[in-house]
Amino acid sequence: MPPNLTLFSINAILLLSTDDRTRILTKYYSAPHQPSPSAPNAPGTNPYPSLKEQKAFEKGLLDKTNKQSSDVILYDGRVVVFKMEGDVMMYVVGGGEENEVLLYNVVLCLRDALGILLKNSTDKRTVIENYDLVSLAIDEIVDDGIILETDAVVVASRVSKPPAQDIVNVKEIDLSEQGLMNAWDFGKRKLAERLRQM
Repeated sequence: MPPNLTLFSINAILLLSTDDRTRILTKYYSAPHQPSPSAPNAPGTNPYPSLKEQKAFEKGLLDKTNKQSSDVILYDGRVVVFKMEGDVMMYVVGGGEENEVLLYNVVLCLRDALGILLKNSTDKRTVIENYDLVSLAIDEIVDDGIILETDAVVVASRVSKPPAQDIVNVKEIDLSEQGLMNAWDFGKRKLAERLRQM
């Protein structure tokens, strides 16, 4: 029987505080195409559907990774990769059969993108103050459990890019004497053309 091929690879992205052991930002994903009920550990199944189960998982994960020296562990049948920045622990949780290198690239992208966006000040207070940027960065990296981008610079540029406006860029207008003379000549020519057409 062929393996169940799917783009869905992330079960959760967690940002937890190591100081007071609280959630800062957590996103749990379920695949848009639900697998059959006979496969509870299939890649698209959310293993922690209730808030109580999520908090129990997060508490156990913090306890297990508190003294770890490696960045990849197998916890509760899931591959978990993590990085610590200041007092924030960043976790990326995938299925038990998921590629650790792929998950590790996601957590590195998240760490580096937050470093760029928050100017290398990734701590609980800064993350909470810039919650919108952090949430957008996570959404640019992962959408519904599908990895979209692993380049931190691209993610940071998409998140921090100002909205495009329909007005003309004022910096491009030449306000020197020559520029004003060119505009005057252009206006005269256009007016003369209109008058000739009448």
